[in-house]
Amino acid sequence: MRKILITLDYELFFGKSGSLKKSIISPTNELLKILDKFKVKASFFVDSGYILKLNENMQTHHILKKEYDMICQQIQRLHKDGHDILLHIHPHWEDTRFNGTDWVFNTSRYKLSDYSDKEIEDIIKRYINIIFKITGDYPKVFRAGGWCIQPFNKFAKYLKKYGVNIDSTVYFNGKNTTYTKSYDFTNMPNKLNWRFSSDPLLEDKDGDFLEIPITSVKLTPWFYFKFIYFKFFGGSAHKQLGDGYPISNSKFQILSLLTKTSYSVASIDGYKSSLLNNISRKNHQQLVLIGHPKSFSKYSLKKLDKFISNRINDSIFLTYSDYEEN
Repeated sequence: MRKILITLDYELFFGKSGSLKKSIISPTNELLKILDKFKVKASFFVDSGYILKLNENMQTHHILKKEYDMICQQIQRLHKDGHDILLHIHPHWEDTRFNGTDWVFNTSRYKLSDYSDKEIEDIIKRYINIIFKITGDYPKVFRAGGWCIQPFNKFAKYLKKYGVNIDSTVYFNGKNTTYTKSYDFTNMPNKLNWRFSSDPLLEDKDGDFLEIPITSVKLTPWFYFKFIYFKFFGGSAHKQLGDGYPISNSKFQILSLLTKTSYSVASIDGYKSSLLNNISRKNHQQLVLIGHPKSFSKYSLKKLDKFISNRINDSIFLTYSDYEEN
């Protein structure tokens, strides 16, 4: 049977953060209504840096104490109910400050590889330990923030040292050439999974790490024209549930998407969820779907509900904890 993993990057926005309640807590609760209906478990990549910043600032800003308690309670519920709680590192939280009202982001060091060896080890250790503090379990699976996993050899030894042995970041033909958020997966293996050592794009059968790639989809410019139309004219059904907004794409990136074929992740967010049934009709032995609660809409949740309903009898929905290497 086909394997399907529903994976979530559990995080705020990084242009304007939005609120914890509207961008994480409430949309996650809407997702859980669907998952619980079908008895499906999901895998949540928790943005540990955000939780550490809440913990660091909550004595000075009491509103952050409420947020810290709120997010910890939801994560504990997810863990108790059998969902995976995993490691997601957005290291720019190290340079982020709270001004009493909003998070002020500095994304000049957006990638983990932008930090020194000493800083990288400290980040990985602390970001893992906060998950252990909340759940009582150490995460074994990693996803790089913004897909910025390269060069992996800068932090491979530290992930290994602290017990991480699975990555799920890369997607076939994925590429971003901006300085802040750069990655290039165009030469990765086109397989369900593979072992690697210091580079997730180079298979090594004796490697310490297992790569479980996110499913990739090929998109034409026409898709993005429709995407823009529904974003502005789709009404309440297409309005994102989160109340923040992401880091803006450059004019070059937007022009490229509107003029050239591109690759993206198989997503349960917003209008991209319209592709779910087409993706599932293809002969995929494995689907690793990605979503962000902040980017859900009523439309995308409805599409996810229908997708699970259509696939529940001919596929196995599982988490990374259940995953068996081929």
